[in-house]
Amino acid sequence: MTHPFIPKVIEIATPVAEELGLEIVGAIFHTNQRPPVLRVDIRNPQNDTGLNDCERMSRALEASLDAAEIIPDAYVLEISSPGISRQITTDREFISFKGFPAIVSTYPVYEGQQEWTGQLIRRDDTKVYLNQKGRIVEIPRSQVTKVQLDERR
Repeated sequence: MTHPFIPKVIEIATPVAEELGLEIVGAIFHTNQRPPVLRVDIRNPQNDTGLNDCERMSRALEASLDAAEIIPDAYVLEISSPGISRQITTDREFISFKGFPAIVSTYPVYEGQQEWTGQLIRRDDTKVYLNQKGRIVEIPRSQVTKVQLDERR
C-alpha cells in the first residue's frame, strides 16, 4: 500500500526532475526504519543514470520537500536509479523494452499460470502480449499485477 505522502512527493518531485532533464520512476516511504527513508527513483532518459544525476536531484528535491513541509518528522531522502530489474509500467517503457525478456505476473491465475515469461511485444488497452518461442500469448491487462524485465535471461 502506498504511503499517503507519496502522491504529494511525486507531485513535487516531477517538475524538479524535469528541470534537471530527469524523470521520476517511483517513490516509496520506508516507515519501518529509524529514521524513515523516503526513496525516490529517477531515470535520465538521455544517458545512463549516474551518481551525478542522483546528487543533483537530491539537492534540488530536498529544498522543495523542506519548503512544502509535507513530512512532519525527520527522515532520510534517498535518490537512486531503479536499475534494469524495475517494473515496466509506462507506454514508453513498453515501447523501449519491446523484444526484451520479461516476466508478467497475474492475479488471479490466468490459463493455469500466475507467472508468464517471454519476449515483450507490446500492450494495448486490454492485453499484454508476449512471444514465447514464436507463440504469441495475450494476457488480459485486468489480470496483470506486474510486468518486469527478466534478469535471468
